[in-house]
Amino acid sequence: MKHFSAKLLMATAFFCGVAFASAQADTIKVSVAAEPYPPFASKDASGQWVGFEVDLAKAVCKAAKLDCEIVATAWDGIIPALIAKKIDVIWASMTITPERSAQIGFTIRYYNTPPEFIGNKADKFDFTPEGMKGKSIGVQTSTIHAQYVQKTYPDADIKSYGTQDAANADLAAGRLDLVMADAAALDDFLAGKDGQCCEMKQFPKDPVFEAGVGGGLRKEDTDLKAKLDAGIKAVYADGEFDTIQKKYFKYDVGTPPK
Repeated sequence: MKHFSAKLLMATAFFCGVAFASAQADTIKVSVAAEPYPPFASKDASGQWVGFEVDLAKAVCKAAKLDCEIVATAWDGIIPALIAKKIDVIWASMTITPERSAQIGFTIRYYNTPPEFIGNKADKFDFTPEGMKGKSIGVQTSTIHAQYVQKTYPDADIKSYGTQDAANADLAAGRLDLVMADAAALDDFLAGKDGQCCEMKQFPKDPVFEAGVGGGLRKEDTDLKAKLDAGIKAVYADGEFDTIQKKYFKYDVGTPPK
Protein backbone atom coordinates (compact mmCIF):
# COMPACT_ATOMS: atom_id res chain seq x y z
CA MET A 1 0.00 0.00 0.00
CA LYS A 2 2.80 2.41 0.87
CA HIS A 3 4.62 1.47 -2.31
CA PHE A 4 1.48 2.18 -4.37
CA SER A 5 0.87 5.47 -2.54
CA ALA A 6 4.41 6.62 -3.19
CA LYS A 7 4.05 5.91 -6.89
CA LEU A 8 0.70 7.68 -6.92
CA LEU A 9 2.18 10.71 -5.20
CA MET A 10 5.08 10.79 -7.63
CA ALA A 11 2.74 10.55 -10.61
CA THR A 12 0.51 13.28 -9.19
CA ALA A 13 3.49 15.54 -8.61
CA PHE A 14 4.71 14.91 -12.14
CA PHE A 15 1.41 15.77 -13.77
CA CYS A 16 0.95 18.82 -11.55
CA GLY A 17 4.41 19.95 -12.62
CA VAL A 18 3.52 19.48 -16.28
CA ALA A 19 0.27 21.38 -15.80
CA PHE A 20 2.11 24.20 -14.03
CA ALA A 21 4.74 24.39 -16.76
CA SER A 22 2.00 24.42 -19.38
CA ALA A 23 0.18 27.23 -17.58
CA GLN A 24 3.40 29.18 -17.38
CA ALA A 25 4.06 28.65 -21.09
CA ASP A 26 0.58 29.94 -21.93
CA THR A 27 1.24 33.31 -20.28
CA ILE A 28 1.92 35.85 -23.02
CA LYS A 29 4.47 38.49 -22.14
CA VAL A 30 3.26 41.74 -23.68
CA SER A 31 5.97 44.38 -23.49
CA VAL A 32 5.68 48.13 -23.37
CA ALA A 33 8.83 50.23 -23.57
CA ALA A 34 10.60 50.72 -20.24
CA GLU A 35 10.95 54.44 -20.95
CA PRO A 36 7.80 56.40 -19.97
CA TYR A 37 5.70 57.50 -22.93
CA PRO A 38 2.54 59.08 -21.53
CA PRO A 39 -0.34 58.84 -22.19
CA PHE A 40 0.46 55.52 -23.89
CA ALA A 41 2.41 53.78 -21.13
CA SER A 42 4.02 54.98 -17.91
CA LYS A 43 4.18 53.96 -14.26
CA ASP A 44 1.78 55.37 -11.69
CA ALA A 45 2.67 56.27 -8.11
CA SER A 46 2.36 52.62 -7.04
CA GLY A 47 4.72 51.42 -9.77
CA GLN A 48 2.02 49.89 -11.96
CA TRP A 49 2.04 50.36 -15.72
CA VAL A 50 -0.91 52.45 -16.86
CA GLY A 51 -1.96 54.27 -20.02
CA PHE A 52 -3.79 53.89 -23.30
CA GLU A 53 -1.71 51.01 -24.65
CA VAL A 54 -1.77 49.18 -21.32
CA ASP A 55 -5.57 49.36 -21.15
CA LEU A 56 -5.86 48.38 -24.80
CA ALA A 57 -3.50 45.41 -24.43
CA LYS A 58 -5.56 44.09 -21.51
CA ALA A 59 -8.79 44.50 -23.47
CA VAL A 60 -7.38 42.78 -26.56
CA CYS A 61 -5.99 39.89 -24.51
CA LYS A 62 -9.34 39.46 -22.76
CA ALA A 63 -11.21 39.44 -26.08
CA ALA A 64 -8.67 36.96 -27.50
CA LYS A 65 -8.90 34.78 -24.37
CA LEU A 66 -5.18 35.09 -23.76
CA ASP A 67 -3.49 35.13 -20.37
CA CYS A 68 -1.23 38.19 -20.72
CA GLU A 69 1.35 39.75 -18.46
CA ILE A 70 2.40 43.37 -18.98
CA VAL A 71 6.19 43.70 -18.83
CA ALA A 72 8.65 46.42 -19.83
CA THR A 73 11.76 46.29 -22.02
CA ALA A 74 14.24 49.03 -22.93
CA TRP A 75 13.15 50.46 -26.26
CA ASP A 76 16.50 50.09 -28.03
CA GLY A 77 16.60 46.38 -27.15
CA ILE A 78 12.94 45.49 -27.57
CA ILE A 79 13.20 43.78 -30.97
CA PRO A 80 16.23 41.68 -29.91
CA ALA A 81 14.30 40.70 -26.76
CA LEU A 82 11.37 39.54 -28.89
CA ILE A 83 13.58 37.52 -31.23
CA ALA A 84 15.36 35.96 -28.22
CA LYS A 85 11.94 34.93 -26.79
CA LYS A 86 12.33 37.02 -23.65
CA ILE A 87 8.99 38.61 -24.52
CA ASP A 88 6.17 37.50 -26.82
CA VAL A 89 4.60 40.74 -28.07
CA ILE A 90 5.85 44.30 -28.52
CA TRP A 91 3.01 46.67 -27.63
CA ALA A 92 4.85 49.97 -27.56
CA SER A 93 3.65 52.41 -30.23
CA MET A 94 5.82 50.65 -32.80
CA THR A 95 5.08 51.91 -36.32
CA ILE A 96 4.91 49.16 -38.94
CA THR A 97 7.76 49.73 -41.40
CA PRO A 98 9.36 47.64 -44.16
CA GLU A 99 12.65 47.57 -42.23
CA ARG A 100 11.03 46.23 -39.07
CA SER A 101 8.82 43.85 -41.05
CA ALA A 102 11.98 42.25 -42.46
CA GLN A 103 12.89 41.19 -38.90
CA ILE A 104 9.56 40.57 -37.18
CA GLY A 105 5.86 40.14 -37.87
CA PHE A 106 3.06 42.49 -36.89
CA THR A 107 -0.57 42.31 -35.92
CA ILE A 108 -3.03 44.41 -37.83
CA ARG A 109 -2.64 48.04 -36.79
CA TYR A 110 -4.41 49.04 -33.60
CA TYR A 111 -4.04 52.81 -33.71
CA ASN A 112 -2.61 55.59 -35.82
CA THR A 113 -1.98 59.24 -35.03
CA PRO A 114 0.06 61.73 -37.04
CA PRO A 115 3.54 62.85 -36.02
CA GLU A 116 4.11 66.50 -35.25
CA PHE A 117 6.82 69.08 -34.65
CA ILE A 118 6.49 71.34 -31.64
CA GLY A 119 8.58 74.41 -30.80
CA ASN A 120 8.63 77.65 -28.85
CA LYS A 121 5.54 79.79 -29.47
CA ALA A 122 7.69 82.78 -30.48
CA ASP A 123 9.65 80.89 -33.15
CA LYS A 124 8.74 80.36 -36.80
CA PHE A 125 10.24 77.73 -39.08
CA ASP A 126 10.78 77.02 -42.75
CA PHE A 127 10.34 73.25 -43.00
CA THR A 128 12.49 72.84 -46.10
CA PRO A 129 15.86 71.08 -45.96
CA GLU A 130 17.54 74.47 -46.47
CA GLY A 131 15.37 76.20 -43.88
CA MET A 132 16.11 73.59 -41.24
CA LYS A 133 19.88 73.73 -41.70
CA GLY A 134 21.50 74.12 -38.28
CA LYS A 135 18.20 73.86 -36.38
CA SER A 136 18.34 71.58 -33.36
CA ILE A 137 15.70 68.84 -33.44
CA GLY A 138 15.11 66.43 -30.58
CA VAL A 139 13.84 62.90 -31.23
CA GLN A 140 13.67 59.67 -29.26
CA THR A 141 16.32 57.22 -30.37
CA SER A 142 15.48 54.28 -32.66
CA THR A 143 12.07 55.68 -33.64
CA ILE A 144 10.40 56.35 -36.94
CA HIS A 145 10.59 60.05 -36.07
CA ALA A 146 14.37 59.88 -35.75
CA GLN A 147 14.55 58.09 -39.08
CA TYR A 148 12.37 60.73 -40.73
CA VAL A 149 14.35 63.79 -39.58
CA GLN A 150 17.67 62.16 -40.43
CA LYS A 151 16.44 61.46 -43.95
CA THR A 152 14.59 64.75 -44.52
CA TYR A 153 16.89 67.23 -42.76
CA PRO A 154 20.47 65.93 -43.09
CA ASP A 155 21.94 69.37 -42.28
CA ALA A 156 19.93 69.87 -39.09
CA ASP A 157 21.47 69.35 -35.65
CA ILE A 158 19.62 66.17 -34.71
CA LYS A 159 19.81 65.17 -31.05
CA SER A 160 18.68 61.69 -29.95
CA TYR A 161 17.27 61.00 -26.49
CA GLY A 162 16.65 57.82 -24.57
CA THR A 163 13.20 59.04 -23.51
CA GLN A 164 10.67 61.44 -24.98
CA ASP A 165 10.43 63.21 -21.60
CA ALA A 166 14.13 64.13 -21.82
CA ALA A 167 13.69 65.66 -25.28
CA ASN A 168 10.64 67.60 -24.12
CA ALA A 169 12.53 68.90 -21.08
CA ASP A 170 15.35 70.22 -23.29
CA LEU A 171 12.83 71.96 -25.54
CA ALA A 172 11.16 73.61 -22.54
CA ALA A 173 14.60 74.71 -21.27
CA GLY A 174 15.47 76.32 -24.60
CA ARG A 175 18.16 73.81 -25.54
CA LEU A 176 16.28 72.66 -28.66
CA ASP A 177 14.49 74.44 -31.45
CA LEU A 178 12.05 71.62 -32.16
CA VAL A 179 10.92 68.22 -31.00
CA MET A 180 9.26 65.62 -33.20
CA ALA A 181 7.18 62.71 -31.94
CA ASP A 182 3.71 61.21 -32.04
CA ALA A 183 1.09 63.96 -31.90
CA ALA A 184 -0.88 62.30 -29.12
CA ALA A 185 2.20 62.10 -26.88
CA LEU A 186 3.26 65.69 -27.60
CA ASP A 187 -0.25 67.05 -27.12
CA ASP A 188 -0.19 65.54 -23.64
CA PHE A 189 3.06 67.44 -22.96
CA LEU A 190 1.67 70.71 -24.39
CA ALA A 191 -1.37 70.44 -22.13
CA GLY A 192 0.81 70.33 -19.02
CA LYS A 193 2.62 73.08 -17.13
CA ASP A 194 6.01 72.38 -18.70
CA GLY A 195 4.56 72.54 -22.20
CA GLN A 196 3.13 76.05 -21.94
CA CYS A 197 6.26 77.37 -23.69
CA CYS A 198 5.46 75.64 -26.90
CA GLU A 199 2.95 74.82 -29.62
CA MET A 200 2.42 72.59 -32.62
CA LYS A 201 4.43 73.84 -35.62
CA GLN A 202 3.80 71.25 -38.35
CA PHE A 203 2.24 67.87 -39.11
CA PRO A 204 4.81 66.31 -41.47
CA LYS A 205 3.54 64.13 -44.29
CA ASP A 206 5.34 60.99 -45.41
CA PRO A 207 4.13 57.53 -46.54
CA VAL A 208 6.10 55.92 -43.71
CA PHE A 209 3.59 57.28 -41.19
CA GLU A 210 0.53 55.83 -42.92
CA ALA A 211 0.97 52.18 -41.94
CA GLY A 212 0.10 52.85 -38.30
CA VAL A 213 1.07 51.05 -35.11
CA GLY A 214 0.88 47.29 -34.64
CA GLY A 215 1.90 44.67 -32.13
CA GLY A 216 5.31 43.16 -32.90
CA LEU A 217 5.55 39.36 -33.05
CA ARG A 218 7.98 36.68 -34.07
CA LYS A 219 7.22 35.72 -37.67
CA GLU A 220 6.64 32.09 -36.76
CA ASP A 221 3.98 32.91 -34.13
CA THR A 222 1.13 32.81 -36.63
CA ASP A 223 -1.43 31.39 -34.19
CA LEU A 224 -0.74 34.19 -31.71
CA LYS A 225 -1.04 36.76 -34.48
CA ALA A 226 -4.43 35.35 -35.50
CA LYS A 227 -5.68 35.53 -31.91
CA LEU A 228 -4.44 39.08 -31.36
CA ASP A 229 -5.83 40.24 -34.71
CA ALA A 230 -9.20 38.81 -33.72
CA GLY A 231 -8.93 40.51 -30.33
CA ILE A 232 -8.16 43.89 -31.92
CA LYS A 233 -11.15 43.53 -34.25
CA ALA A 234 -13.36 42.57 -31.31
CA VAL A 235 -12.51 45.62 -29.18
CA TYR A 236 -13.28 47.85 -32.14
CA ALA A 237 -16.52 46.05 -32.93
CA ASP A 238 -17.94 46.12 -29.40
CA GLY A 239 -17.03 49.78 -28.74
CA GLU A 240 -14.35 49.01 -26.14
CA PHE A 241 -11.66 50.76 -28.20
CA ASP A 242 -13.69 53.96 -28.27
CA THR A 243 -14.29 53.78 -24.51
CA ILE A 244 -10.56 53.38 -23.84
CA GLN A 245 -9.36 56.12 -26.20
CA LYS A 246 -11.79 58.65 -24.72
CA LYS A 247 -10.01 58.28 -21.37
CA TYR A 248 -6.80 59.61 -22.91
CA PHE A 249 -7.47 61.61 -26.08
CA LYS A 250 -9.72 64.41 -27.24
CA TYR A 251 -9.76 63.06 -30.79
CA ASP A 252 -10.03 59.74 -32.58
CA VAL A 253 -6.83 57.68 -32.81
CA GLY A 254 -8.64 54.62 -34.11
CA THR A 255 -8.10 53.03 -37.49
CA PRO A 256 -10.85 50.47 -38.12
CA PRO A 257 -9.03 47.16 -38.76
CA LYS A 258 -9.37 45.36 -42.08
